[in-house]
Amino acid sequence: MKLVVEVVDAHNLMPKDCEGSASPFVEIDFQNPLSRTKTIPKNLNPVWNQKLLFDLDETKNRHHQSIEVSVYNQRRPIPGRNFLGEIGLKIYTSPESDTKVPPLPSPPSNTPQPLETSASWTLHTSKAITEQPEKKISAIAETNGGVPEKEPKKSNKEPVKIRAGTTQHAHQHQILQQPSLSVEKQPNGTPCTMHPANLPAHSSDPDDFDLKDTNPKLGERWPSGGAYGGRGWMNGERYASTFDLVEQMSYLYVRVVKAKDLPPSSITGSCDPYVEVKLGNYKGRTRHFEKKMNPEWNQVFAFSKERMQSLVLEVFVKDKEMVGRDDYLGRVVFDLNEVPTRVPPDSPLAPQWYRLEDRRGEGKVRGDIMLAVWMGTQADEAFPEAWHSDAASVYGEGALNIRSKVYVSPKLWYLRVNVIEAQDVVSNDRGRFPEVFVKVQVGNQVLRTKIHPTKTANPLWNEDLVFVVAEPFEEQVFLTIEDRVTPLKDDVLGKISLPLNIFEKRLDHRPVHSRWFNLEKFGFGVLEADRRRELQFSSRIHLRVCLEGGYHVLDESTMYISDQRPTARQLWKQPVGILEVGILGAQGLLPMKMKDGRGSTDAYCVAKYGQKWVRTRTILETFNPKWNEQYTWEVYDPCTVITLGVFDNCNLRGGEKPNAANAARDSRIGKVRIRLSTLEAYRIYTHSYPLLVLHPHGVKKMGELQLAVRFTTLSLANMIYVYGHPLLPKMHYLHPFTVNQVDSLRYQAMNIVAVRLGRAEPPLRKEVVEYMLDVDSHMWSMRRSKANFFRIMSLISGLFTMNNWFVDICQWRNPITSVLVHILFLILIWYPELILPTLFLYMFLIGLWNYRFRPRHPSHMDTKLSWAEAVHPDELDEEFDTFPTSKSHDIVRMRYDRLRGVAGRIQTVVGDIATQGERFQSLLSWRDPRATSLFIVFCLCAAVVLYATPFRAVALVAGLYYLRHPRFRSKLPSVPSNFFKRLTAQTDSLL
Repeated sequence: MKLVVEVVDAHNLMPKDCEGSASPFVEIDFQNPLSRTKTIPKNLNPVWNQKLLFDLDETKNRHHQSIEVSVYNQRRPIPGRNFLGEIGLKIYTSPESDTKVPPLPSPPSNTPQPLETSASWTLHTSKAITEQPEKKISAIAETNGGVPEKEPKKSNKEPVKIRAGTTQHAHQHQILQQPSLSVEKQPNGTPCTMHPANLPAHSSDPDDFDLKDTNPKLGERWPSGGAYGGRGWMNGERYASTFDLVEQMSYLYVRVVKAKDLPPSSITGSCDPYVEVKLGNYKGRTRHFEKKMNPEWNQVFAFSKERMQSLVLEVFVKDKEMVGRDDYLGRVVFDLNEVPTRVPPDSPLAPQWYRLEDRRGEGKVRGDIMLAVWMGTQADEAFPEAWHSDAASVYGEGALNIRSKVYVSPKLWYLRVNVIEAQDVVSNDRGRFPEVFVKVQVGNQVLRTKIHPTKTANPLWNEDLVFVVAEPFEEQVFLTIEDRVTPLKDDVLGKISLPLNIFEKRLDHRPVHSRWFNLEKFGFGVLEADRRRELQFSSRIHLRVCLEGGYHVLDESTMYISDQRPTARQLWKQPVGILEVGILGAQGLLPMKMKDGRGSTDAYCVAKYGQKWVRTRTILETFNPKWNEQYTWEVYDPCTVITLGVFDNCNLRGGEKPNAANAARDSRIGKVRIRLSTLEAYRIYTHSYPLLVLHPHGVKKMGELQLAVRFTTLSLANMIYVYGHPLLPKMHYLHPFTVNQVDSLRYQAMNIVAVRLGRAEPPLRKEVVEYMLDVDSHMWSMRRSKANFFRIMSLISGLFTMNNWFVDICQWRNPITSVLVHILFLILIWYPELILPTLFLYMFLIGLWNYRFRPRHPSHMDTKLSWAEAVHPDELDEEFDTFPTSKSHDIVRMRYDRLRGVAGRIQTVVGDIATQGERFQSLLSWRDPRATSLFIVFCLCAAVVLYATPFRAVALVAGLYYLRHPRFRSKLPSVPSNFFKRLTAQTDSLL
């Protein structure tokens, strides 16, 4: 009996040679004998139409017989072959002759799936991790007594069940995935086709705003062995612990150091060399040097292992020509099977000199190049600055905007200028005394004192003006004394400019020394004679100026503060913990812009905690970017928040100023906040956070951000001390700022941070900094007002619940509970010393009970709490309106009327609260003489009774009276309530 396997064709194979193609052939293994088809050169969609025959032993159990179908690429010019895919088939007989094809569900990975057929089948080969289209191979399997007949008899026809499923290959360089399969029902005797079903990356439900648990393959679960081509990509050593919260990403690194003894051009007599590194279809090139025989580049190229299309690396040295094709100088070829692996913290691989060879590789030519080639991961030191193959389409300055970087916020200080007094201030109009005030300008910040109430030549103010400055100090303090001549005109009477580095840095509340400064007359100094005459007599001003180092300069909202240390490093405490964050990737991002007629997203992630900002590299043109970058922060206070935002990079062309008016703005995709105090120590949190953005038309999920977070505590004693310590440095409590000052200084600090970070390379743009620091959190929003109102109501609801429970006790709706409360009340009256211990023991037991229901994951953006799901569209439109408004008068009038209605209800509630308080005051104010007389007589009687009666008896009688049975109660209000409601308030005096 013969088994005939007809190999028909294959589709969308993965390129394996250096020219973006492959020369495939199929090898079939059935009971040890190997048989292979012919090789189809340079074809990713080969057609064989070739039959292979095997002997089928009927005496053996067919349940244990299998067919292994493997597809290889024939390597040239280096002999060998590359694995492309594999299919495992099992053969067993079916007792039924006419078996229909059953529906085939999506199987789990590595689970064989049965398929019944007697004609032909089309299967997928195992899918590599590359983002190439699915590879398919078609074949026909038949069994009969000899050569297949065109019309076999039904009585002799024996259908064959073929169990098809992807098999796990041993090579580590292939992470195989089992695609979901669907079967198209065909008429009996015709081929059935299995193809992968297109499943979305995550649930497409727009209301899916919950946090999701993930199970990424983190550092401690990285594979420790395996082989690639028999030599292994990893040597089994554990990677550095600084990368144990991310997944492994393998790269081929090529460091091009320099070249020497390059041949000159026969035409120009010189050489303009550059190097081109080629791996499959990916090409990277260095900059070129003009007229240099011994150039030095020292540039690193990184090729992602997931997208490798060849096992041959070629390094070309070329001479750039102004016209025509560049001249070929030589090349070096590397077989990736021979490339060593470097695992940090090993020292960098030493580069070596290689002699250039001709185009065909048949001989050496003049010139040498120094190279280093190794396999590594994202833990390699060369990773951040390397040229990446997945960003090969970005050139020039745009390549700088896609690199990962770590930024440090500038060191911010509060500058306090205490304007004490001035002397000998003379008005320009000699016939009048000036109305003087002082104006101080530091950069873009301008503040002024009040106008002196009296007209005098020696005014006294003693006012503090506070500014925000950053190191290194670039601005100067520009101070002027001005005279208010008319409401629209101010005359400058004197000026002075002072550098910031002359002022004392204060660390505590002790006063600094004041100084007198001579003022220059405004517009003076043109003639030397005028200068000599003015120096003999000039106005002067008395100032006390210092740089405050005992404050923490707030550059973010106090609700989401990430750092609370004072400016002066001498006042810092020891860190209490370490925060480690692995930014794994994002899933299901929405297209943010159009590129070549289709939606595209170039995403990067920014994380901010304390003074340290991090930015991942930009992953181009994908909705599921994988960053796998890990960062670490020192934690000085656990009651802080780390903020992570995802943005779309709109500045890939380069050459634009980051804060220019016409510069493209990076689009915000979403933001995540994690409060460190909600994290358990030493636990790794792996979750997928929804990226939610509020648009004028409502809340929208832009995708999901996958993170791995670990918070490690260093000292339990320090942690306990921190929880009893003030939230901010002590200067915030000894000399606090007003609310208006805090808001103004925070806005100025945010502007300074945005400007300084915008100067970095690559720049962290202003719109990114503003979004991360919540610059618009203080703006009015009807939605936020509703959310805060319902937050207050949820807190008060607990008091209402307790009151309702007490009413139920008094009404005896549950007699058993009421009896137990009476017994407890009597015990506490008899033993009053048990009241406080009972209260604290009750709270202890409640805490233990709630431990079972503690949150298992960090908090995230809650659309219901934010009141973002049921918000009115006009309220959202108002929230996104500019300040000042840009809407029409009718819309502004409508919104103003709505605001008046809301404010009217708030006004009524506030008035009711004030009325109750004023009634308490009127008890003893004799505003109502009769009520006050009754109250003081009652107080006298109560004092005599309470003095003569033991406190336990009074408490017992009062408690039993309030807990009495409803049979002894009246439905009318009580006497104290009636008396209190009759008291007067000041509502009668309101207009």
